[in-house]
Amino acid sequence: MTAVLNIHRSILGQPWRWRGLAADARDSNFAPDDIVTQLLLTRGCSRETLDDHRAPSIRAFMPDPSIFRDMDKAAERIADAVETGEQVAIFGDYDVDGATSAALLILLLRDLGLEARPYIPDRLMEGYGPSGEALVRLHSEGASLIVTVDCGAQAFEALQMAKDAGADVIVCDHHKCAAELPVAHAVINPNRLDEGEGAAHGHLAAVGVAFLLGAALIRTLRARGWFKACPEPRLLDLLDLVALGTVADVAALKGLNRAFVAQGLKVMGQRRNIGMNALIEASRLTRAPTCTDLGFALGPRINAGGRVGRSDLGVRLLTTRDPEEARVIAVELDLLNEERRAIEAEVQLAAEDLCLAKDNRAVVIVASRGWHAGVIGIVAGRLKEKLGRPAIVIALDEDGVGKGSGRSIPGVDLGAAVLAAKDAGLLHAGGGHAMACGVTIAEDRLEAFADFLEERLAGRVTAAMGERALLLDAVLAPGGVNPALVTAMEAGGPYGMGWPAPRVVAGPITVLKADVVGSGGHVRVIVAGDDGRSLKAVAFRQAETELGAALLSAPRHRKLWLAGRARIDDWGARPAAELHIEDAAWVD
Repeated sequence: MTAVLNIHRSILGQPWRWRGLAADARDSNFAPDDIVTQLLLTRGCSRETLDDHRAPSIRAFMPDPSIFRDMDKAAERIADAVETGEQVAIFGDYDVDGATSAALLILLLRDLGLEARPYIPDRLMEGYGPSGEALVRLHSEGASLIVTVDCGAQAFEALQMAKDAGADVIVCDHHKCAAELPVAHAVINPNRLDEGEGAAHGHLAAVGVAFLLGAALIRTLRARGWFKACPEPRLLDLLDLVALGTVADVAALKGLNRAFVAQGLKVMGQRRNIGMNALIEASRLTRAPTCTDLGFALGPRINAGGRVGRSDLGVRLLTTRDPEEARVIAVELDLLNEERRAIEAEVQLAAEDLCLAKDNRAVVIVASRGWHAGVIGIVAGRLKEKLGRPAIVIALDEDGVGKGSGRSIPGVDLGAAVLAAKDAGLLHAGGGHAMACGVTIAEDRLEAFADFLEERLAGRVTAAMGERALLLDAVLAPGGVNPALVTAMEAGGPYGMGWPAPRVVAGPITVLKADVVGSGGHVRVIVAGDDGRSLKAVAFRQAETELGAALLSAPRHRKLWLAGRARIDDWGARPAAELHIEDAAWVD
């Protein structure tokens, strides 16, 4: 495959390729009608579906909920609860996907006249997923129906205890399933191994599955004539929750997820949800939120409650009717997020030090006592990005039991490997999906677990790393990186996992000024191009890397190509464009 600009090895040691198509095919046959068409086609969209992808709508991508196993059975059972006024509990995970999934069902049931009880386990005291003790207690306190969201697919013992106690449990999840399913009234999960047509939607976050369950519930009640006496809820008004949970859980933004996020952002901009509005204000956003804001501003604040605060804060915020309560909770989450950042930085430094002393394994595993379990997933993600390999970070308690969280790279299914390790008896508990996992492990099993992953995944990791390349969408002169370009490219969004934001190359350029800014070691540069135009660019957290060193010491007589994301800088009197640098290469 021909390299873009003939760059086979950049400053960061990777080749540059065209996204989606070989360079020679793109050069000779690729004829997009406009830049948005180019972006859609190179992300796998066919010409026949261009119109649907240009403006992704729920109508265009929504499947019939009945294609999913147990969906109709679950909808009938919840409809029974609505009609008879049963006590219902919604048992959610403590992350953003769990909080938004729980909030969606609580708000929907409230509109149907049923006030469901939320239950979010404490991350540190109870761990991930439903415990049998919690389910039995909920039943003893009156909940005859319990719906678990974003958890439950691996809760065999807990769900058996709930059944023995007489509770009906519906599992609404998206995590990897084993061949055997836990005992439950219904298990809705597109990643069930026996799933049929619904398996095509295995990339949905749990909140997306909950939305489909909501649609099935409304249809069931409609068929029963329930809405002859009361108004039908507007399920689409809850798409802001679906968008937030989908992006924060790093679900692939393809197909239905693109429609969820595109339409959910519109709902969010209307600020109908009192708690969401308070969260936006606490995040100091003065404009309508974007997809990036969901992942980097709103999501982390919801997560902070489950990581370092009280796990139920997110659900309480997103379901409150009281603006003052919403404001207080949002402010508390904002403060907790600052605390989370400080804890995360401390754990990350310690984890990086341990990495230096570790063997060069395919999957990086680091463990230590004293680490806060609420930040290990974030730190695992940082290590994965820095090392280019899957990483698992484990916090050990005083008894030598470790709670771990892992993040993977494209092409390496970490969740499946963890399930296999659990089946092999190496883990107390474990599960996840392709790009993320959670484990509970005894300290004396760490080495055996590392050996197991090495044997199972080394070849896949090597292959994935060997295929690593920087994928590009356009090459421009510096003057071409302008607000009009950024606006045009945004029309191909929403962007995220599985639907990557456009990456452009600007150049050739000469570095006029370079310095290090901020506590994170960001490199800021002012560059000039052969077109006579200048451009501001930033390389985040790169001061100590080869890329940062090259930018800071680039001589005036040597020119560079800069690769990265074009963004709007709206700090000045009028918006300007800047480049967020991800790599660079010397001009031959």
